[in-house]
Amino acid sequence: FEKKKIMPERVDYTILLPTYNERENLPIMMYLIFKHVKPAIGNNFEVIVIDDASKDGTQDVCKQLMTHYNDPNDAEDKGNIRLKTRAGKLGLGTAYVFGLGHARGKFIIIMDADMSHHPESIPEMVKLQKEKSLDYVSGTRYAYGGGVYGWNLFRKLTSKVANYLAQTMLAPDISDLTGSFRLYRADVLRAIMKDYTPPKGYAFQMAIAVRAQKLGFKSGEVPIEFVDRIYGESSLGPQEITLYIKALVQLFFTV
Repeated sequence: FEKKKIMPERVDYTILLPTYNERENLPIMMYLIFKHVKPAIGNNFEVIVIDDASKDGTQDVCKQLMTHYNDPNDAEDKGNIRLKTRAGKLGLGTAYVFGLGHARGKFIIIMDADMSHHPESIPEMVKLQKEKSLDYVSGTRYAYGGGVYGWNLFRKLTSKVANYLAQTMLAPDISDLTGSFRLYRADVLRAIMKDYTPPKGYAFQMAIAVRAQKLGFKSGEVPIEFVDRIYGESSLGPQEITLYIKALVQLFFTV
């Protein structure tokens, strides 16, 4: 019989998946990750689910997925899927910071858990990073054939306006500054985060990308097809929009 490979102490890639009430999406997301990522980079990756005290049983679903996908011979908390929990809904940006503190990977991939970001794009991001020795790679909806599907007019206008304002005020070197599907070198992301308190919510991605550019890190982009969630509710609301505008103005005057 074929002996399973036990997960090493260190891995090449860590995927950070913040969740809040994603019990329907998480099993499909894990299936797609293992389907597309494992053939491309082997077993040398981990998925850290950062759950903010979901009330719909997301943590229980994650534990079932860990039983299914993780090798029983792996040491505790060393399998392909790891669950890290927080006491409440504390925000997307802080979830990534929290997950980074537990990551074992040389590279960090951040993405949404609601299937808006398809894992099939990860091998392309990995390939581009290797070919050009990039510090980080962004998935873009607004260049190279990328696109958005399933949004109503309000969501499309909100995203377009937000990205236009960011492009105009901050002049970044990437086309989708508000996107949240990226691959970073772990040491680069930690350098970006050192002695820095990022804004909360969706503004986190914008702030980190602008700070990366300021520090001189080399970036690249791959096109992605962003598809609106099928299950659950979006967290985008007036509070997130307000936080974004505040962060945009702050970055304009400080970067």
